[in-house]
Amino acid sequence: QVQVAESGGGLVQAGDSLRLSCTTSRPRSSGFAMGWFRQVPGKERECVSAISWSGRNTYYADSVKSRFTISRDNAKNTAYLQMNSLKPEDTAVYYCAAAQKSASTCFGTWYDYWGQGTQVTVSY
Repeated sequence: QVQVAESGGGLVQAGDSLRLSCTTSRPRSSGFAMGWFRQVPGKERECVSAISWSGRNTYYADSVKSRFTISRDNAKNTAYLQMNSLKPEDTAVYYCAAAQKSASTCFGTWYDYWGQGTQVTVSY
């Protein structure tokens, strides 16, 4: 069983930045694609961004393009989501997910392991 843990959430004002981190428990995250999802109560989970094992392929939801950047450091078994120019509508619980596959997608069913989530709240 692979453990996935997010960190870095918090309360910020509109226009601020946050960086989320996601660490997996495996000694090496070999072959793991990573994804970031978010969910607001009463709404469906939304894929925010995804990155392939190599880091060469990334995906962004239209709502976050040019503001969010996904990256990874495989030596540290960690993926990051740099969130700039945050908006109140970015407020959600952000979940990290890992897939035992090298390619990345934004289908939630692609992913095998999920973190517990970290709250991001953006005030006006």
